[in-house]
Amino acid sequence: MRRSVLSILVCVGVTAMVCASAGAADGRARQVVLRVANWGSPAVEGAFMAVEREISAEFESLHPGVKLQLEMIPGFGQYVPKLIMMHVSGSMPDVINLDASSAAVFIDNGVLRDLTPYIQKDREFDLSLYFDNVVNIARRGDALYAIPLDFTPMVMYYSKTLFDCAGVPYPQEGWTWDDFLDKARKLTVFPKGADRPTQYGFNFENEMPLWALWLWTNGGDVLDPTGTKAVGWFDSPASIQAMQFLVDLMLKHRVAPTLAERRAAGVDLFLDGRAAMDLKGHWMMIDYRARKLDVGVVPLPTNGQKPATVVYEAGAAITTLARHPDVAWEYVKHQTSEGVQRRRVASGLAVSANRRAADHVAADPVEDAFLRIVQYARPPWGAKVERYPNCEDLGREMMQDIQDGGMPVAEAMHRTARLMEGAVAEPEATK
Repeated sequence: MRRSVLSILVCVGVTAMVCASAGAADGRARQVVLRVANWGSPAVEGAFMAVEREISAEFESLHPGVKLQLEMIPGFGQYVPKLIMMHVSGSMPDVINLDASSAAVFIDNGVLRDLTPYIQKDREFDLSLYFDNVVNIARRGDALYAIPLDFTPMVMYYSKTLFDCAGVPYPQEGWTWDDFLDKARKLTVFPKGADRPTQYGFNFENEMPLWALWLWTNGGDVLDPTGTKAVGWFDSPASIQAMQFLVDLMLKHRVAPTLAERRAAGVDLFLDGRAAMDLKGHWMMIDYRARKLDVGVVPLPTNGQKPATVVYEAGAAITTLARHPDVAWEYVKHQTSEGVQRRRVASGLAVSANRRAADHVAADPVEDAFLRIVQYARPPWGAKVERYPNCEDLGREMMQDIQDGGMPVAEAMHRTARLMEGAVAEPEATK
């Protein structure tokens, strides 16, 4: 899911030339550079990038002497390590787009400036216009390190077309695991004599940011509240029960594709019309609209617990090495403003973190569902635990061991919990 968000979110990464009076005797203009980095490839083209260029031109027109130029970092997994290297070498951009899944890496290593002083002295900026739990992703105590641009909670999509064809009622808020399994069974098409379904009730993918949420909906978790312990949490009875439920969907009930079946399919089964339900974020609306898919949105089903999901967010942050922080703040304000946000999220990529911009599309049933769901969404562990991405790698490998290697669920989770605990530990704690 980090890959999906980072690869699709090709918003501005810019280098700005800010011209100011040098005050020198010869009266020549002095040029300063404002650098703003983002993920994605400058080769990517489309309606979204066209809008981004319009927004950049607008910023230039509002700030005479400013020239914006793309500076983007392509490649899955390259954005964070490259920026850290640039920080260490002293060549860090002035502004970066901060992804929630890796926020801790930047916040906890002194890479970003606290924006609180800028907020307090700027009478034009109103932080209350942004969703509180989205804002707090980049907060540490009284310090705030990013202003949110947009976000998405993870939701359950369902194909109205496939539900209608099967005569199955749409899922509703407050549904349970039992409700989910019942619908998945009715929506799975298993031809007589076939060794696998031609249509699945649920499109399972082995990405831990997707399946870890099932632990939350059963009262389990990956780490303890401090983010330092996995033993007793990832392998708790509640977490093991949730994992067994997921594995049974594939191996026992056959309502979701196994890892081998997904590899053989080679396509997104929900997008291809071969799965009735899917757990994803708002970014998929771009593809669903392009394919003219008729989809609905509901929260994840729970097993006797309160609703639970994660919210992934992208924010604009100013680095500690910023050479022109005041100009950078003006840029952050512009990017997160209502008018700009309404244009940026029109593509369907995400939900605006600006309440007024988000309310502009709230009349749409799907958009309204996202706004209701985000109210109880919590940050990803990567926003608070710097080494959490290591846990996600271990979790993905564990799922492969369970399915491809036949390892019992409880045994796999006990072993992986110990590995995760070592993976998130501070270096000095492992000596």
